[in-house]
Amino acid sequence: MNITVEKVRVHQSSTAGENDPGWSEIALSPARRVDLLTLTNGVLLELGQMPLPAGKYTQLRLVLATNGGAQPLANSVVPTGSAEVALKTPSGQQSGVKANVNIDIAANQMADFVLDFDACKSVVTAGNSGQYLLKPVVSVIPRFISGVLGYVQPGTGTVVSLQQQGEVVRATVPDATGRYLLQPVAPGTYTLVMSAPGRTTAVVTQVPVAADTVTPLGSSAQPVPLPASPVATVQGSAPVGTLVRALQSVATAGPVEVAAQGVDGVSGAYLFTLPTSAPLVAPYAVAPAPLVFTADAAAAGRYTLQARLAGFADKQAVLPVLVPGAVQNTSFTFP
Repeated sequence: MNITVEKVRVHQSSTAGENDPGWSEIALSPARRVDLLTLTNGVLLELGQMPLPAGKYTQLRLVLATNGGAQPLANSVVPTGSAEVALKTPSGQQSGVKANVNIDIAANQMADFVLDFDACKSVVTAGNSGQYLLKPVVSVIPRFISGVLGYVQPGTGTVVSLQQQGEVVRATVPDATGRYLLQPVAPGTYTLVMSAPGRTTAVVTQVPVAADTVTPLGSSAQPVPLPASPVATVQGSAPVGTLVRALQSVATAGPVEVAAQGVDGVSGAYLFTLPTSAPLVAPYAVAPAPLVFTADAAAAGRYTLQARLAGFADKQAVLPVLVPGAVQNTSFTFP
């Protein structure tokens, strides 16, 4: 997935329009084309610096280049098994991709922040047109050194995330060896979730992250295995722009996000294949001690769907217990 960034703009008002006074910006010359899928496992790309008046900044916008002319693929995706295609970026060129932030800038001090662009949740299909739309999921966090380093079974298409109360704080895709690095992360206590299509979900509870420290989990010699799991299909529809999340409540951790996707940008359709095997849960153990997983039988096949649409309260639907091969239809509407 590629985006081409022309400007980064910030403002102290979360409601400021693109033409209102008070914007501060970094103009990239030339514009920077970024392959977001290379910025995983702690890899960062510097976009620049700018002086800012002291204060609290609550709005950030990424202004993207336009597809066309000499850059027909300035913003693009490469679907699995297909050629690179243009990525439509509504409002990305004019007003910019908007993110609400909470950045404090003190007088005579440098503040360093990271834009965390969740590529897996930020692209949706556009019906049967063969086109793709950018629905950005972006967070802005201070540039901490702290994080979590570990290893999971390679070649499974795993997404590894640190979560708190079911909300993803940081997520990444492991490299070819199964190594993952979730960084930067604020000091605190987290739940680590490893999920992959057709695989049993693995959860590590009470993972501590200390200031200026990377917490190791397991080792390269003992990557966390994700056994194959039968699956059930959950499908339905919701208004365009909705993010649908599949949550599972596991012992000692509470709700965790197992999968999430934006609905189709034209039809509003979504579809998950969710594992029906009992998730594997392990308490955190100080490395080099191994992680000891046990199956949480009470959570097998039990999911809650959550629909999230900007401007509305989240909606939830508790699903019947999913069994292998089941097809569950659940749709959402918003007033």
